[in-house]
Amino acid sequence: MRPLLLLAWLVLVAPQARALDGMSVELGTSDSSNASVDMARVGVQWNWPWRWALGDNWQIGGYWDLSLGYWDNDSRNRTTSSIVDVGFTPVFRLQQKSPGALAPYLEAAVGFHYLSKSSVADERRFGSRFQFGDHIGLGLRFGPRHAYDVGYRYQHLSNAGIKQPNQGINFHQLRLQYHF
Repeated sequence: MRPLLLLAWLVLVAPQARALDGMSVELGTSDSSNASVDMARVGVQWNWPWRWALGDNWQIGGYWDLSLGYWDNDSRNRTTSSIVDVGFTPVFRLQQKSPGALAPYLEAAVGFHYLSKSSVADERRFGSRFQFGDHIGLGLRFGPRHAYDVGYRYQHLSNAGIKQPNQGINFHQLRLQYHF
């Protein structure tokens, strides 16, 4: 855990960190069997400098997302009451080039997460603390300069079979973001 915290600190104090493009808050709950987990995350984002046009009005772009989360575990037969989650994820986003008052988007991602514990319950073990986190989402940007963003994500975390057991966990998330 210390190397990841050191890496997060180095990224945040680097000169590029002063050029943050956004910050976010996520709240979610698991839908996995044998797991009753609520989560909260905060994150910072850096937009990618490139975009790919899809017709006249749509483009694919994206951003880097560095997050720190806390899981509150109320599972039956729980092995721990809480987990800390550090994540780094490249996110692809399909969005309008010239948005109107409301700008819809779709996004998809696969990133990396490190958990402080490797299970939430006797029946829900992750095999390792290192996890892949993939999600699909949709949302709307709105407000002056489209600075506000509200979205829904469905996220799955698992170790992709690197180590057994690999039961993973799923979350439904509400995400709020502010773009600088």
